[in-house]
Amino acid sequence: MSPVSLARSVPMIWTLINFSALLLGVLTSPTPSSDTTNPNPDTEEGPCRIYNSGRSADCLGRQLNSVPWRQFPSTIQDVDLSFNKLQAVHADDFIHLPQLRKLQLTYNNISHIDNDAFKNNPLLEHLDIFNNSLQEIPARALTPLLNLKQLFMSNNLYKHATLADSFSKFVKLQVLSMGGPLVMGLNKTDFQPLKNIRLYGFAIKCSSNLNYYEPGSLEVIQTKQMGFDMAIDQRPNALLHMIRDLANKTFNVIQFRNLFEFMYYNGEEDIFQGLKDVTAYQLIFHRGKFNENLMRMALMNLQVAPIKRLRLQYIDFARSPTFIDSGAGSSITDLELDRLDLWYISNPDILRFDWRFSWFNKIKELSIQYVYFNSAPCDSWMEMEGVEILDVSNNRLRNEYIFNQLCDYRGTMPNLHTFNISNNDLESLKDLSLLTGEFERLQVLDVSNNKLGSAENSRDCVWQQNITKLIAHHNHFVSVALRCLPTTLHYLDLSYCDLDQLDMTYFEQATNLKELLLSGNKIKFIPSKWESLSLQSLALDGNSFGLISKASFQDMPQLSNLRAGNNPYHCTCELHAFVQDTISQKKVNLTDWPWNYKCYHPEPFLNTAISKYVPGQVACDIRLVIVICVATTAAVILILMLICYIFDIPWYTKATYQIIRAKYRAHKEKAAGELGTFTYHAFISYSHPDADWVRDQLLPCLEKNRNPYRLCIHERDFMPGRWIIDNIIENIESSRKVIFVLSRHFVNSEWCNYELYFAQQRAMGKTFSDVILVVKEPIDPSSLPSKYCKLKKMLSTKTYLEWPQQVNQQAFFWEQLRSVLGKPTMTRKRDHSVKSRTSSVGSISVIGLPDEDMGPDEAKNDANQEAEIKLINRNNDELSNQRQIPVMAF
Repeated sequence: MSPVSLARSVPMIWTLINFSALLLGVLTSPTPSSDTTNPNPDTEEGPCRIYNSGRSADCLGRQLNSVPWRQFPSTIQDVDLSFNKLQAVHADDFIHLPQLRKLQLTYNNISHIDNDAFKNNPLLEHLDIFNNSLQEIPARALTPLLNLKQLFMSNNLYKHATLADSFSKFVKLQVLSMGGPLVMGLNKTDFQPLKNIRLYGFAIKCSSNLNYYEPGSLEVIQTKQMGFDMAIDQRPNALLHMIRDLANKTFNVIQFRNLFEFMYYNGEEDIFQGLKDVTAYQLIFHRGKFNENLMRMALMNLQVAPIKRLRLQYIDFARSPTFIDSGAGSSITDLELDRLDLWYISNPDILRFDWRFSWFNKIKELSIQYVYFNSAPCDSWMEMEGVEILDVSNNRLRNEYIFNQLCDYRGTMPNLHTFNISNNDLESLKDLSLLTGEFERLQVLDVSNNKLGSAENSRDCVWQQNITKLIAHHNHFVSVALRCLPTTLHYLDLSYCDLDQLDMTYFEQATNLKELLLSGNKIKFIPSKWESLSLQSLALDGNSFGLISKASFQDMPQLSNLRAGNNPYHCTCELHAFVQDTISQKKVNLTDWPWNYKCYHPEPFLNTAISKYVPGQVACDIRLVIVICVATTAAVILILMLICYIFDIPWYTKATYQIIRAKYRAHKEKAAGELGTFTYHAFISYSHPDADWVRDQLLPCLEKNRNPYRLCIHERDFMPGRWIIDNIIENIESSRKVIFVLSRHFVNSEWCNYELYFAQQRAMGKTFSDVILVVKEPIDPSSLPSKYCKLKKMLSTKTYLEWPQQVNQQAFFWEQLRSVLGKPTMTRKRDHSVKSRTSSVGSISVIGLPDEDMGPDEAKNDANQEAEIKLINRNNDELSNQRQIPVMAF
């Protein structure tokens, strides 16, 4: 039999004592001996791996023909030479290993062991020579091993199981397996050397065609675990004698392997009748052929036997061709067992081998796995009234297999506490709730590894109100399907259920939930208002959310354990604050901290342990950020104010703004075709006390430069002999712009008010862009008389130029004024070039620039006329206060 097939019998009793697999069917696939503390190999040289500081040697499966003893250091304590091609063990193979304690030689072809092979290994405690070719028990070679505790020498080729007297000296022996396929039977003297040795486990293997069994052969064996690997097809009565040899003894486990290997027992003699005298905690039938006849015999005797547990595994069950159901009740009605295991049965008919389920009636714990039954008749639920724990996992069950709408489930399973229906093909939560709705004492339900959780099959669920624990991991839940779960739960496992979000409606109703497992899902965010007042333990590891903060669990006052590692965390201040607060306050224990917590974002911190992520204090403290921002802003403002004060930047800024606006307006007017042909570029309106400033400052800067302007002032450019009002109106109309030089004297001038009015009338229907206000000295608009309402409005709504007192700013003032006036353009020549004098109190004049085509004689006449005007002005100055109507006086 191959090791693979043997490995399927892991649940066997011999997993506790490491019995021989071939004898007991419990040997697992062999693996190299290793130290669980991650040993560091001393050397890889040679065929074996030496590790565990020179104390262990791994030579498994190296195709060795001989023991490589030269590679072994003297400190070796554990050697594994299994699965090689060794044919003999020689005297010098292990002679230099005085500290050897464990030696494994399984699955070789050893046919001979020297008598002195182990003479220098007195500390050897574990020797395994299972599955070799020994033709006799190597008693002389084993004699020096007085410390031997475990000896596995079954499945060899010796024909007898007789032990030498030297075995009586192995007083420390605990486990012994022996026998082989050529042992044809057992004699009473075979095991006499063991009569004074108390074993923990004993296993005997005989031929599959047992020829004889002498009664009393096993009577001397004292052990807690007994294993038989022998087929009694030809000698079924031998079982009677074996069981009698076990009478009046107490065992933990008794196992029969391949009891009937080739044929089904159809005899009438009850070969299990001695079981009533055998005291055992568990009885196991592993492999072999069973029919309803043999099943009835075994169960009839178990009804009166002091045996608490029964397991049938890998059984080939078939009904007898002659079996007839008489219609009478089952003969098995009083089978009281703490546990019944039915595993890997070839035919599900074993569940009702006599067409009844009554043999389950008094079973407390029933496990039916890998039987693959496809229906659960209505009466089966009624018969299992004593079952407290029911396990029907791993049976490929569908909803229609176990839930029949025609069945009346009222009063069924009155004592059922735990129902395990995991690893099946269930799809409907609703059907499951209807099935278990009548199980009055049901508290634990395991539905893991199914296909539950679809929206269409998770509606209108009605659950038993006693269910407190639901295990539903490895299903396929959508969020709305959570509403179909029992709301009375204390424990809920929804790990690996493909959940991408949580339905808060369910958690609001599940007010008693204390432990919730959501590991391995696809949850993208933690709901901000997740309220669960009773939740104490929460697992969120292995999901898809990256943000977590103190507010995430603030509505879970009882939360004490949190597992949230292996998520793609965004390393932020909130995450850092959450970790620090959680660790420092110790109210919530991060059970997987810090190993499973790593940064996923931002990219520079990818795979950085969150425990090592420490953001700057400034980046995380918003109060500190505000203080720094306010302080920095205040400092910048103060610095800018100081710079502005020192360098008069506001004044230059304002002036630049005015220049830009003026150029924009000029461009706009030009584009609109408003620029006509005028005699003067500007008409200057000013009061007499400001005449000096006009003559000494204004005129030179505008008329005597590279691109001169033609300006009109009353002292020079009014037409003599004409009415003053006519001169004012005519010259204002002949000027493109009107410049008002504002001062306290201007406000007190009556004529200035007239000129302001005329300028306003000229601008009717137009913008006031042709009016330029030059404030020579500060004027408070609110202090102006009411008659100057127009001037008040203009000062409050129109940008004006201020004459700076600082000399260094005056050059910029002229630049501003030129910008407002616009680029000097050609003006039309006036018909009368004679400059008229007017009143000396104050005037508005026009400055006429000489025409470019004026001849020498005309220029001379103009000079003479200017001289005359100056003389007249001096006389007029003396009489200025006596005139009734002064000429342009302001």
